[in-house]
Formats: sequence, C-alpha cells, structure tokens
Amino acid sequence: MRVISVIGSSSANEEEYEVAYRLGKELARRGIVVLCGGRTGVMEAVCKGAKEEGGLTVGIMPSYDGHEANPYVDIKINTGMNWNRNPIVVASGDMVVAIGGHYGTLSEIAYALILGKLVVGYRTHRVEGVKEVGSLDEILKEVDAFYSC
Repeated sequence: MRVISVIGSSSANEEEYEVAYRLGKELARRGIVVLCGGRTGVMEAVCKGAKEEGGLTVGIMPSYDGHEANPYVDIKINTGMNWNRNPIVVASGDMVVAIGGHYGTLSEIAYALILGKLVVGYRTHRVEGVKEVGSLDEILKEVDAFYSC
C-alpha cells in the first residue's frame, strides 16, 4: 500500500487549500492513501479531494476521541498526543508533501528529515533538505518519480 503524508496549516489560505484539494484528487487517482493530521485547512482539503475521487484517507488525530476530525477522514487514529503526534504523521507515510504551514508543519518537516524521508515543499518553510516546488504539477512529478524507483 502506498501512503503519502500531507502536512500543512490548519488555517490554510485559499491557494494552499486549492493545491491541497487538487493534490488529494490526484493521489486518489493514483491509488495512493492520503495520511495527514486529520483537522482543517490543508488537511481537510487533501482529504476532501481524495474522497471525491474514491480515495482512502487517514487522520492521525490530536485527541483521544477524534472529535476534531474533518468530515473527509475515513480512518481516525486517536492519539491524545496533540502536537506530539507529529512524528507519527510523517513516519507513517512513504514520503511527505508540505503545503504552507506554521510551526507545527515546521516540526513535522524536521521529524521527516530526521527519519530520512523525502520532503517536497510547496510554499512552505525553506529548510535544507526540503525539495522546493512551485506547482501542483511539480509535486506530482516528484510523487511519480518517487514511486517509479
């Protein structure tokens, strides 16, 4: 099973939301499971796009009961760990796509790099080791190249 962790802000701007939404659609079309932090913003957008294409979505939830899950999460993993769940989010994917984001996203990027994961970043933190891209097409090119190895 192929799984991509998508990380980003719970308060995404319109552009970030649209890119994440379209990414979710494309990942589902490729049969790739979307895994994220399960909340709003980028997480909601990528799950919504995936669900509209019949994809599977997984949310690594901050609470014990998953009450904050967006309506497009199929499988809730309730951790009760708040932001301490961030290493689980990135460790559970084959690779990581970061879209926008604030400090929580920055911590996830750091954990992903520590774990040796490929991190593709769209308008996110500029960190050594993150492959910066400027469009959805470039994100998908990286995804396709990753799985063709």
